[in-house]
Amino acid sequence: MSYESIKDYLTAHGQDHLIKYWPELSENEREQLEAEIRKLDLSETNEMFERAINTTKVILEKLDDDLKPIPQTHYESVSGLTDEKIEEYETIGFKEISEGRVGVLLLAGGQATRLGFGHPKGMYDVGLPSRKTLFQIQGERILRVQQMAEEKTGKEGKITWYIMTSEHTMAPTADFFKSHNYFGLSKENIVFFEQGRLPCFDFDGKIFLDEKNHLSSAPDGNGGIYRALKTQGVLNDIVKRGVQHLHAHSVDNILIKVADPVFIGYCKSKNADCAAKVVQKSTPSEPVGVVCRVNGYYKVVEYSELTDEAAERRNPDGRLTFSAGNICNHYFSSEFLLKICDYESKLKLHVAKKKIPYVNEDGIRVTPSEPNGIKIEKFIFDVFEFAENFICLEVARDVEFSALKNADSAKKDCPSTAREDLLRLHRKYIKEAGGIIEDNIDVEISPLLSYGGENLKDLVNNEVFSISPFHLKSMQESVTNGINGH
Repeated sequence: MSYESIKDYLTAHGQDHLIKYWPELSENEREQLEAEIRKLDLSETNEMFERAINTTKVILEKLDDDLKPIPQTHYESVSGLTDEKIEEYETIGFKEISEGRVGVLLLAGGQATRLGFGHPKGMYDVGLPSRKTLFQIQGERILRVQQMAEEKTGKEGKITWYIMTSEHTMAPTADFFKSHNYFGLSKENIVFFEQGRLPCFDFDGKIFLDEKNHLSSAPDGNGGIYRALKTQGVLNDIVKRGVQHLHAHSVDNILIKVADPVFIGYCKSKNADCAAKVVQKSTPSEPVGVVCRVNGYYKVVEYSELTDEAAERRNPDGRLTFSAGNICNHYFSSEFLLKICDYESKLKLHVAKKKIPYVNEDGIRVTPSEPNGIKIEKFIFDVFEFAENFICLEVARDVEFSALKNADSAKKDCPSTAREDLLRLHRKYIKEAGGIIEDNIDVEISPLLSYGGENLKDLVNNEVFSISPFHLKSMQESVTNGINGH
């Protein structure tokens, strides 16, 4: 494009300030800026800004009368299921895994800035006896659940691991997997793809310049997964491999049951196209989104959008009416994803007012002290309202949810709470299998040995655990590396 045609294009969409510094730029810098501008569909970009601003106004007008909890017909709780029912769901899930029909969608775009880490969050080690990272723990859970499915069905099936990174985490994540030999998984069953970015705007809808030759942009949120699945050929890969069920979750939950056969089996048996695992809210004021119905549609209502009355409302049995806490742990049928990615442009947009560094009128890059513009994000759960058969599975928080978001100084959702939650769960598994262990003894159970407390009885029954910290490993690990194993 010539300078004139770029100028005409920008002027037609009210964004001609983006080439204000064109005369000062070198040939290379001009090419870079032109490439960034050409990547944008400015009609779509401007329309998105308007839609984001209008969506925010609508949210503020939401009425409490529209709010209803998930109906019991669409809700089951693991604690309320019989052992027979759990086994029935699990058997269905194992069959799907053994047929190669299960995939995992891992949301791994975040850099662990709040942890002061500066690398992809999946590379973080919370200080377990094994020193395993989140990526390794999750990869080994996939290996173990594949093995369990094969033992149950007699057929070996592979789970495809789809990993969504961001622009900054793509290369380090791929390198990390390669240098760790893909944690024992087959390279061909791991697919990396990158979430998109959206421009940052001032309050009037003008796109900021981050540098004179570089537009300001930010990741488009975990809801950007739908566009990324389509634009990066992942949907085609899902179809080609015959994957029918996808378990989506964020990388920062150390207790995640990756490709959980019970969840997969529950969703398949109910013919669900979309589902969420939830935990009971601990208190009315816990700052967590709630899965509920608004005007008959399934949605996640953010904590800040619930009135105090709604947050504190209780059922006759004393349980909170709106108790289904969202933990970013979802199921999608591949059919639903194929459909949703076609009208991803209808997804709700979320606006965050931020302090966005920019090039000012004098050509100087400044970092403001007050919010000066907006970043637009999409959230993964905003597709719930498009589901034809949405269901929920309530799980125990102490078994399935412990998030890693903050540095230890926060004392909440931090490395020490994640580590302690995992070790506490493993002590529980040991006790349930007949082992004798005090609460001050730290024993970590390798995912390669046990996915969810199974396969321990022969090893731990009547054993007294007195060495701490201790890493209880599978036979295969004990042979390959001599960490203090059992």
